[in-house]
Amino acid sequence: MSRLRAFAALLKRTPLHPQWLLGPRRPPAGLAQSSGRVLDIGAADRWVQPHLPATVEYVALDYPSTGRDLYAARPDVFADAAALPFADASFDGVICLEVLEHVAAPATVAAEIARVLKPGGTAWISMPFLYPLHDAPYDYQRYTEFGLRRDLSGAGMDVVALDKPLHAIRAAGALACLAIAGSLLGRSDRVWLLPFAMPMVLLINIAAWSLSWLWPDWHHFALGHNVQARRR
Repeated sequence: MSRLRAFAALLKRTPLHPQWLLGPRRPPAGLAQSSGRVLDIGAADRWVQPHLPATVEYVALDYPSTGRDLYAARPDVFADAAALPFADASFDGVICLEVLEHVAAPATVAAEIARVLKPGGTAWISMPFLYPLHDAPYDYQRYTEFGLRRDLSGAGMDVVALDKPLHAIRAAGALACLAIAGSLLGRSDRVWLLPFAMPMVLLINIAAWSLSWLWPDWHHFALGHNVQARRR
């Protein structure tokens, strides 16, 4: 499996990679205009930090069993997002990207985000919706946009912007490619299928990318959701 992953990494920026349609990691909209003190929950390798203004006081936080053991995270603090070790209203902004699916009680984490935010402070939150199981066994749920709105509203935050990262056709293509590639991971007896899988992935990627420019989007088919919320 490690050899297959290493080979896939070489193809990362090409249509031969099963996640090519997802594109590179992008910081949330509005993050470049943040100021003051910003907390990054699930910071991993701190990739968000370079996208923040130099004047921001950045605090990276991650959870030991996932951040340290799965992602070789380099946070300032190892802690549980459901019990943040910070005072009330101590941050101007909170970043929480692709984390809520990995916590046992998302509503509790949303309440903690609101608690440490100053009134009027901004939270940038994302969560996958149509996406395969990952980081097992720490993958617990998927939310629709309405589930996200419910928990954020219950925590005392108002959603000011919500979008999905991919056109529906590209999302469908990415899922098809992941289904093809995922069925080969960890199975040495299926390596012989690789010469068939690669052209299939290539064809699906190119077809989905091209069709997305011609076909109207469908809001109800989302690979995930990006939310910007503000504490009341």
